[in-house]
Amino acid sequence: MDSRTIVAPMTPAGVSAVAAVRVSGPEVRDVVRALFGDAALATIKPREVRLGTARYPRPADAGEGECLTAAPAIDSLVYVFFEGPNSYTGEDVLELYPHGNPLIVRELIRAIREIGSVRLAEPGEFTRRAFLNGKMDLAQAESVADVIHSANLSELRNAHRLLGGALSKRVVSLAEQVKDISARLELDVDFAEEEADPDYAAWGDKIAAIRSNVVAMLKTFKGAAVRRLPLVVLYGAPNAGKSSLANALLGEDRILVSDIPGTTRDFVEVRLFLDGGEIRLVDTAGIAAQATDKLDALSMEKSREILEEADLKILVDAGEDEVRGTMPEVRGSMPEARGSSCSASRVIARERSDRGNPDFIVHSKSDLRAASCPNDANSLRVSSKTGEGLDELKRMMNEALFKNDDASEDFWITSEREKACLEDALAGIDRALELIRTNPAVELLAFEMQLVRRALQSIVGEISSEDILQSIFAGFCIGK
Repeated sequence: MDSRTIVAPMTPAGVSAVAAVRVSGPEVRDVVRALFGDAALATIKPREVRLGTARYPRPADAGEGECLTAAPAIDSLVYVFFEGPNSYTGEDVLELYPHGNPLIVRELIRAIREIGSVRLAEPGEFTRRAFLNGKMDLAQAESVADVIHSANLSELRNAHRLLGGALSKRVVSLAEQVKDISARLELDVDFAEEEADPDYAAWGDKIAAIRSNVVAMLKTFKGAAVRRLPLVVLYGAPNAGKSSLANALLGEDRILVSDIPGTTRDFVEVRLFLDGGEIRLVDTAGIAAQATDKLDALSMEKSREILEEADLKILVDAGEDEVRGTMPEVRGSMPEARGSSCSASRVIARERSDRGNPDFIVHSKSDLRAASCPNDANSLRVSSKTGEGLDELKRMMNEALFKNDDASEDFWITSEREKACLEDALAGIDRALELIRTNPAVELLAFEMQLVRRALQSIVGEISSEDILQSIFAGFCIGK
């Protein structure tokens, strides 16, 4: 791998109070000297936070009498030097924290690239160097991306468990158990003529125990579904208050609202942050018993389609006026429903049709009707105007969508590569167990257990190819 000094921004493009830039490699001290002067380099201490004015480096042909302080300033900023190997990458590292003006970040990086052979970092190159320099294993390196991209607290906690080595420790322990078995098998191969027949039954029990652990880890795999934001759909009759409710939950008027039924013609998706993480909240067009025109029919069909994808379906019920002659799920039971302001909830709870089967019912516009719909485990009175029930609704959605695992030490795997390695290990174990049952040749058993061990070692990167590393780190952010 190219060992030249690399530089990249650690923060995304855009205006902010503070930005961050990272430099790593053998020329970090030259960068300090060029930006801040000889005095700054002479007195620099590892992990000491310093305030200085970064200036454009002097041209290579500048005379000795030209003072660094005469060079134009880039920015007054905070910087920290980390001496290798006690740094993120294991190399000398410089982190700079300028003001978050994109012009400043651009000029700072451009100035650094003029020093020696410094170049821009490739995606994931800082973490890749950390792996190659022994600062973390490959499973931990992959979890860095999970830490960055986790969509909720549960995923973030899992990513931190992986980064802390939860998976690595378990895999290394299994690899050691396989190593012990392999050593015994290979010893039997070397001295097959001098020893009694091997104890195949004891080997089978040990290998079966390893298999149980591998299967347990494979069952935790969640893959791409982990980073999918949960989808919550608000649906109901026209003018039930769905758009007003979505705006009230967001705390801003993001969706057009009017007293005219059918204002929302297509579903509108917004993002909402709950305590447990971010969700996709969808406001749908009203579903009526009969479409007023072709466009209205298409709008209702779109609403039904998005309901099929929902992780949480919330029926917004505005009372008897909404129910009569509108919701097709309840129109067959209208005579029973009349006279009740909670008619939609009772009738829909009884009919439970596929598309009208809500996970939760919100009795909207509670400020305009009598309090005859008590809150219970499956329904809630809400007013978008007064704010009644909004906090409780958010709490309910959070509990339904995000598991509270604060005290849990379990983890799940998210990497397709790690899953494939475990599957390879499981296949080798199954072949070994089959050999013990049918043809317990020591040489064949020893070969299969070597393959199992290699598959497990590949998870933590003890065995890895350049192609595998390239595919892993290519998906990382630049600057990480």
